[in-house]
Amino acid sequence: MNGKILIVDDQFGIRILLNEVLQKEGYETFQAANGIQALEIVDNHSPDLVLLDMKIPGMDGIEILKRMRQKDESIRVIIMTAYGELDMIQKAKELGALTHFAKPFDIDDIRKTVKEYIVS
Repeated sequence: MNGKILIVDDQFGIRILLNEVLQKEGYETFQAANGIQALEIVDNHSPDLVLLDMKIPGMDGIEILKRMRQKDESIRVIIMTAYGELDMIQKAKELGALTHFAKPFDIDDIRKTVKEYIVS
C-alpha cells in the first residue's frame, strides 16, 4: 500500500502519533505545524490526502483549505476539529472536505477512513 499523506496540526504530539500510525500502514507522510509549511508541502509533494486541523494559530484550517483548493482543486482533505465546531465543519465541507473527525479521535477510525479515501 502506498500513498502520500500530509498531516497538518500545530500540536506536536498529534502529528507524531498520526505520523507513526500512518507510516506503519505503509504511507509516505509529511508533517506541517502551520499553513505556510502545509502549502509548501502541497506544492512540492502533491499529497494524496491531507489530515487538516481546523484550529491552527495564524492561518486557520478554513484558510489553509481554501488555499490548497486553489492550488489543486481535486486535493482530498479530511478535517480534524474539537467537539462543537459545527459551523467550521459545515464551512469546510462546503469547501470540499471529505469528512471530519472530532478530537479526541479514535486512531482506528482514522486508519480505516484514510485507507478508504486513499484507495477510492
